[in-house]
Amino acid sequence: MNSAWSIYVIVLTLVTVGGSVWLLAMTARKPEKKEGETTGHVWDGDLAEYNNPLPRWWLWLFVGSVVFAAIYLVLYPGFGSASGTLGWSSEAQLRAEQQKYDEIARQTYARFAAMDVAELSRNSEALGLGRNIFANNCATCHGTDARGAIGFPNLTDASWQWGGEPDQILTTILQGRTAAMPSWSGVLGPEGTPQVVAYVRSIAGLGHNPAAAAAGKARYEQICLACHGPEGKGMVALGAPDLTDSDWLYGSSEAAITESLTKGRNGQMPAHAPLIGEDAVKVVAAYVYSLRQDNEVAQSEGQH
Repeated sequence: MNSAWSIYVIVLTLVTVGGSVWLLAMTARKPEKKEGETTGHVWDGDLAEYNNPLPRWWLWLFVGSVVFAAIYLVLYPGFGSASGTLGWSSEAQLRAEQQKYDEIARQTYARFAAMDVAELSRNSEALGLGRNIFANNCATCHGTDARGAIGFPNLTDASWQWGGEPDQILTTILQGRTAAMPSWSGVLGPEGTPQVVAYVRSIAGLGHNPAAAAAGKARYEQICLACHGPEGKGMVALGAPDLTDSDWLYGSSEAAITESLTKGRNGQMPAHAPLIGEDAVKVVAAYVYSLRQDNEVAQSEGQH
């Protein structure tokens, strides 16, 4: 607090306390009282306000409040820039509490320091911690069940743009991901766009116009092959999705694919290392990896 604000606060405090003391002194006076005297305020024709002094117990409560305020301003900050005789501050208390909880977190994560993500995914204590951190930081986008939504990937299936192995998941959460699908409307034009849409739907096993798909194949190989591959299975290194499976981040309808081609897509996964710390990221990665494993086991059992 600069000196000008300090002076302002000091003056305002003195005026407030001084005014309260003056008001109490005036109220405490015992003027000659006339029986039945009123203040002149009358309601409903016959309800009058009598000119009686405050009850003594009430007056002493106000006096006690002024005394308490004076003692408080001596002990704690509040009188301008004065720190108070106890030396307490909300900032110092916050730092102390942060240090206390940082130490608790350090001791908690120290138990998992020697374990990798795959090992942690089999540790019930680590999974419980990871589930709580996920709920507080990741569920907003991926949902409480981690099944995502349009534009936010499902973390429980086998389709992973950037790879679903433990180290890949850890890197994704630590460093974040940026996926950029440029607009191709200027290159494909009104004729080429529906043709590529038809071809993409054909390799995904979806309904399509065969003639348009045949024409779209050449355009696909000219424009899309570099990222999505000759068979449309994508490229993990670039975050290019597999176009042949049933998992579509933005939808597989003709309208959705057309929008992707004409407007492009820009997916942003923020880096969480600066937000929650590397130790927390590690247990979250283990929790997410366990979801994928659980799904694969369920699918395997369903096939049998």
